[in-house]
Amino acid sequence: MSYDIATLLDRNLQNVFGEGDDALRRAVVDEIFTEDAIFVEPHGIYRGRDEISRIAGVIRATHPTFRYTPIAAAEELHGQAGRLQWVAGAPGEPPAYAGTDFIVATNGRISALYLFFDGQPDPTGPRIEA
Repeated sequence: MSYDIATLLDRNLQNVFGEGDDALRRAVVDEIFTEDAIFVEPHGIYRGRDEISRIAGVIRATHPTFRYTPIAAAEELHGQAGRLQWVAGAPGEPPAYAGTDFIVATNGRISALYLFFDGQPDPTGPRIEA
């Protein structure tokens, strides 16, 4: 199956990194990532669906109650790449941190995901959705 950039960005944020159930997370990783996808973040580089699913679970376990909330609409470049800015934190509380996901897509699936942390969000900014 093939997906548009905005859908890939949203599903990655909510159903991969926001998912606490390993089996559900893995099913989405298999669906939206290419087999040889790469995930690059400040602390490491992870190759393939197995590693992406594993590290997403590790990250999720560090803050199991956090929710990820987009702060702007996904931006797309010619159906090949896109980015999504978001904040994360406990429901009803100010965001604990912010980030930007940048993806490259191949045939409607994520082939590369780059995570940038954007520093501390404005504490008077958006509340995390419940």
